[in-house]
Amino acid sequence: MSTPSSIPAFGVGTFRLKDQVVIDSVKNALALGYRAIDTAQIYGNEAQVGQAIAESGVPRSELFITTKIWTDNVAADKVIPSLKESLRKLGTDRVDLTLIHWPAPRQPVPLVDTLGALMEAKALSLTRKIGVSNFNIDYLTRAIEAVGAANIATNQIELSPYLQNRKIVDFAHSQGVHITSYMTLAYGKVLQDPVLLEIAARHQATTAQVALAWAMQLGYAVIPSSTKRANLESNLKAQTLRLTEADMAAIAALERNDRLVNPDSLAPVWD
Repeated sequence: MSTPSSIPAFGVGTFRLKDQVVIDSVKNALALGYRAIDTAQIYGNEAQVGQAIAESGVPRSELFITTKIWTDNVAADKVIPSLKESLRKLGTDRVDLTLIHWPAPRQPVPLVDTLGALMEAKALSLTRKIGVSNFNIDYLTRAIEAVGAANIATNQIELSPYLQNRKIVDFAHSQGVHITSYMTLAYGKVLQDPVLLEIAARHQATTAQVALAWAMQLGYAVIPSSTKRANLESNLKAQTLRLTEADMAAIAALERNDRLVNPDSLAPVWD
């Protein structure tokens, strides 16, 4: 099987998972059929993700691996060395997608320098695609001006039924930039939502499946994580769940701008 040419709609996240926990989670996910894995330099688990991949026996050609450049490594002369270190830990000669993890407004390094280094990494085949994460409209505009929208494979942002980020989503789509949703289940906060519970009951599904299906029906990629094999298996079924227009409208009405991830020194001014 060849490496996917576009970003897979469904993958497994590894945020906050460490040591044997992340090894078990990724190995279980791969055994269940997941083929996209999302990690980051700051997660401190790239080596364990690499170990899980090696032990899984799944051919590298079937996988789509994403990592993210941490703010300490965004200087033009640090991007490629740090990415090479990530590759060493992951046990691969290239990743499929490399993102700038946060815009970090107080970071003195110009965005154009970081993107230029990422374009060089792409030219060197250290990464197949590049993109951004946690970018607002201003930063995404600057990224597009620097390297063109065609070179921004995705903007990975916090996005859930409670935080629908419509302004940045609409702008990204108007520019042809794909969206990846992280924290789609809002740390589990949405799982007991009465609206999602009612929709789930009608579809004989779980609320997690409903939230993930909602995001995918809007065209977003999703990367839910879990330490439990049963949840990893259940989440996969979101790919075949089709919500009605009424379901989608009901979920759209849940928007409450409930942002859970907003670190002072890293986050931009949100739209």
